[in-house]
Amino acid sequence: MEMELSPDQELFAKTTRRFLESQDLPADARRLHEQGGGFDHDYWRRGAELGWTAMLVPEALGGGSISGHGVLDLTLVAEEMGRLIAPGPLLATNVVIEALSCGGAGEHEKLIGRLLSGEATATWAFDEGGDRWDAAGVRLTARSEGEGWLLDGTAAFVLDAPSADVFLVSARTAGGLTQFLVPATAAGVTVSPRTSLDLVRQIGDVTFTGATASAVVGAVDQAADEVERQLRTAIVLQNAETAGALERVFAMTLAYSRDRVAFGRPIGSYQAIKHRFASLKMALEACQATAGASARAVAEDLPNAAELVAVAKSFIADQAPAMVQDCVQIHGGIGVTWEHDLHLYLRRVTQNAMLFGGVRQHRERLAAQAGM
Repeated sequence: MEMELSPDQELFAKTTRRFLESQDLPADARRLHEQGGGFDHDYWRRGAELGWTAMLVPEALGGGSISGHGVLDLTLVAEEMGRLIAPGPLLATNVVIEALSCGGAGEHEKLIGRLLSGEATATWAFDEGGDRWDAAGVRLTARSEGEGWLLDGTAAFVLDAPSADVFLVSARTAGGLTQFLVPATAAGVTVSPRTSLDLVRQIGDVTFTGATASAVVGAVDQAADEVERQLRTAIVLQNAETAGALERVFAMTLAYSRDRVAFGRPIGSYQAIKHRFASLKMALEACQATAGASARAVAEDLPNAAELVAVAKSFIADQAPAMVQDCVQIHGGIGVTWEHDLHLYLRRVTQNAMLFGGVRQHRERLAAQAGM
C-alpha cells in the first residue's frame, strides 16, 4: 500500500511473497479445510523467523521493525497474505503482542518470547457479537477475588480462537476496562468453534465462567484507550489484507478477460467489460489509498488516526465484496465453481467486511466524531 518502499521494506515484502508462494497457496486452503485446521504450525514458526511477529516488539526483547514504524511493516505482510489467502494468526497474535509490549513488557517477557518465536499464538477476546466492536461495547466482566481476578461472559467471533494458546481478554471492572491474560487451558474457559466463511480462518466463541486470569495487562480500570488502539491496529492489518486480495483478484480477472474468447474476440475487448474494469480499477486504487493513509496515521499516532481508520474500514468493507462479486460475474460460469480460487477471495473479503465492525458501525463512528 505504501507508494514508496525503502530497499529494506522491498526486500522484506519480496521475501515474504517468495515464502508464501512456496507454500502452494491458495490451493492449500482446500487441504487445510478438509483437515479441519487453520494453519500448519511449522509454517507459522517459519513466518515468525522472517519477522512476522517481531515488528511491534521492542528491540530489548528481541524484536524490532524495518522502517521504524512496525505497523507499516506489518501491513506489507498482511497485504502479501491477502494476495494468496494465506492462513495464520498474523492479525490476532500481533494485536496481543502490541498490547503486551505497551502494558509492562518486562512483566510479560516470557510470553512475548514464545509469541515472537512462533512457539505460541494468541488472540484478543473482547466482543459479544453485537453491533459494537469498540471499548463501549465490551460486556465481559471481571471481579477481584483475593489476589487474583475471575472473568465471566462470552466473547464472540474471536479470530483463531480454536488454535490460540492464550487469550487477551478485555473486561469491565469496577472502575472501567481492564485487560487480562487467560490461558486457553485454564479452568472455566470453553472454546466453541463456529463455522467460518473463510476456509482457512478459524473463528469461535470463548466463554469464561469464573475463569482465573494469569496476569493483568496494563493498569486496572484504565484500558479503554488501549482497547481502541488495539482496534485501530487490527483494522489497519485487516484492510491491508483485503487490499492485497483485491489487487490479486483484479489481476486474475484482467488476465482471464484477455484469454477468454466470445464471438471471436477476447471478452476484455468489449466496451461494456472495459467500463467495468475502469470502475474496478478506480475502486481498487481508492481502497489502497484509504488503507495506506489510515496505516500511516496509526503508525505515526496522528490526531486523526481514529477518523481515517473509520473512513478506510467503512469504505473498504462496502466496496470489497461487491468488487469480487463483479469479478466472479466477469469470469462467468467458471467463477462460481469450487475448483476456481475466486470464491476463496470472496470468502476472505466478505468476512473481513464484518469483523471488527461493519460499514454501519464505522459510519456511525465517523458521524459521532463529526458531532452529528
